[in-house]
Amino acid sequence: MLISTAHLSAQLSDPHWLVFDCRHDLADPGKGERLYRESHLPGASFAPVDTALSGAKTGTNGRHPLPAPEAFAEFLARHGATATTYLVAYDDAGGMYAARLWWLARWIGLTRVAVLDGGWNKWIAEGRAVTNDTPAERPRGQILPRPDPGRLASADEILAHLDTGSRLVVDARAPERYRGDVEPIDKVAGHIPGAANRFYKTNLNADHTLRPAADLRREFEVLLAGRPPAALIHQCGSGITACANLLAMEHAGLTGSRLYAGSWSEWIADPARPVAKG
Repeated sequence: MLISTAHLSAQLSDPHWLVFDCRHDLADPGKGERLYRESHLPGASFAPVDTALSGAKTGTNGRHPLPAPEAFAEFLARHGATATTYLVAYDDAGGMYAARLWWLARWIGLTRVAVLDGGWNKWIAEGRAVTNDTPAERPRGQILPRPDPGRLASADEILAHLDTGSRLVVDARAPERYRGDVEPIDKVAGHIPGAANRFYKTNLNADHTLRPAADLRREFEVLLAGRPPAALIHQCGSGITACANLLAMEHAGLTGSRLYAGSWSEWIADPARPVAKG
């Protein structure tokens, strides 16, 4: 699920590997593609978060709803991916966008997918090669998506278990957004009642690599408080940053936690759903 800069550097010329640049800025949606055109890893293709990694918005399904499995599979195949291709995603934000591609690929049944540990930041700090060349066109691939519904949780499930303690919702947003002190993006501030807060950056070292698996495991086990990982439901503002916490749990050996893809932006679309602050 993670690949080092050194390992990836040695694979860049291998046609069985496909690298995606997932850089993005929620406040400036066009920034990621501009950065990609300026420079990117050799051979990397651009994966736009708002289109390739997201689906159509209805007004009630959040800011970054999941793409249709067939649409995401088509995006990958168009860039030459098959079920046996090694996919690598990177960004410059501690893996929050790259983890979305990683999660989507796993969701549709692909297994050879990883996030570049340390991302663009570590790659550049080490002085590794970059380019602004357009990658060579690859032969079209083919992927048959097999989406796994067991990787997802819904608003209805969360509502049904708000008072049972059998589910634990973990919010990956910054603490001030979780508390409702500020809300720079969504129309309502606060969090899902009963949700715990684990800011995704808590998982990172100073160089944007993930912290040791044993340390992360201890911290997530405290949150779980004896529950199985499948009882933990990840959310954030729109289902992007939550994937970074999912990646951290998988890195820690705690498999089976799930994503509430609509997250906060979907939750507040229905005014009947409760909101907590503090």
